[in-house]
Amino acid sequence: MQIRYVIPCLLGLEKPIADEMKALGASDVVSENGRVLFSGGFDLLARANICARFAERIQILVGAFQARSFEELFQGTKALPWEDWIGPADAFPVKGYSLNSTLFSVSDCQSIIKKAVVERLKSKYPIAWFDETGPVHQIQFSIMKDQVSLLLDTSGYGLHKRGYRLEAGGAPIKETLAAALCWLSRVRPYHTLYDPMCGSGTILIEGALLAHNIAPGKNRSFSAERWDQIPEEVWRLERERAADLELRESSFAAFGGDIDPAALELAKANAQRAGVADRITFERRDLRDFAPQSEKGTLICNPPYGERLLDLKAAEEIYRLMGERFVQRHGWSYSIISPSEDFELFFGRKADKRRKLYNGMIKCQVYMYFK
Repeated sequence: MQIRYVIPCLLGLEKPIADEMKALGASDVVSENGRVLFSGGFDLLARANICARFAERIQILVGAFQARSFEELFQGTKALPWEDWIGPADAFPVKGYSLNSTLFSVSDCQSIIKKAVVERLKSKYPIAWFDETGPVHQIQFSIMKDQVSLLLDTSGYGLHKRGYRLEAGGAPIKETLAAALCWLSRVRPYHTLYDPMCGSGTILIEGALLAHNIAPGKNRSFSAERWDQIPEEVWRLERERAADLELRESSFAAFGGDIDPAALELAKANAQRAGVADRITFERRDLRDFAPQSEKGTLICNPPYGERLLDLKAAEEIYRLMGERFVQRHGWSYSIISPSEDFELFFGRKADKRRKLYNGMIKCQVYMYFK
C-alpha cells in the first residue's frame, strides 16, 4: 500500500529532509516551500517518525482539491476516504489554517470539515453518533490560495521533542534545527565537536546522535502507534531496524562550555537521558577562555541574538570575541547561526558559505568557515 505523506518543516530545511527521506527509502520525494512530500508504506510511516532528524511531524495526505466556497469545501472533504483511517470509535478533532484564500475564516472551515467527515463516516458505519473515545486521529487542514490539503497527523507532539530535554535554558535552539546545523557542518563519527556557548547542550547532543546514527525518536511514542489500521509489528520491526543501524564504536568526542552552572547541569542531565553522556564533556568556561582540546575540530554555536537574552550591542561584542577566538587553522570548521546581517563585519571575516535558515520565526543565516 503506497501512501502519500507530507512533512511540514522550518523554512530552509527542505533539502536536508528530502535527502533524509530518500536515504530512508521514500519514493516520489518532492520539496516545496515549508514542506516535503514523499510516498511509502506503513513501514516508512513508522521509520520516518522514529528516524527523522529535521522533520516537525509526519502527516498522511488524505486528499487535496480547490475550494472557493463552503459548499466546495464540504463536498471535497466528504468525497475523501476517511473510513480508511478513522474507525467508528476513533477521535478526529480538526485544526488548521487559511492563507490568501477566499475561505479565510478558520473556525468556519474547521466546522465544515468536521461536519463533512462525520457525514462521510455515517454513510460507512451504521451509527448516528460518534463518541470519539478511541485513539486520536488529528485532522489538519491547510488552505493556501484556495488550494485545500487535508491531512492526518501521525506523530502527536512535534518530532523535535525527542524526550531527553525535559527542561531547557533561556532561548533554547530547537532540536530539529540543532540537528540540521550538525548535518550542514558534516559531523562525522571521527569528529571532535565543540560548542563554547552550549546552554542546555542541544547542539552537542544532536551531534552525538547524528555521529552514531542513533534514531532521535527511539525513546518516544507516536499517535499512529495507537491506530488499529497500522499493525503493532510494524513499529517493533522499525525500532529494531533503527537499533541495528546504530554505530557502537567511534572516536567522536564533544566539548561544551558555558558560564551558567545551572545550564550546564541541565545539559549533563539531557545528555544522560539521550544516552550520549559518555561522549560529551561539559565545563564552566567563559568564551574568552575557549581553548580547543584537539588539533582538528568542528565548532557549531547559537550565540545570543540581542533580541531576547542580551541587548544588540552586547551580542555584537560577542561576535567580535568569537572572531578573535575562532582562528583560521587547518582541520577546523566553524558554523555560527545568527540573524545579524552584519555578523561578518563584527566577526572580522567573510564566511566561506552562508545558508539561510529560520530559528522559529527569526530569519537567520548560518555563517560557515572552513577554509
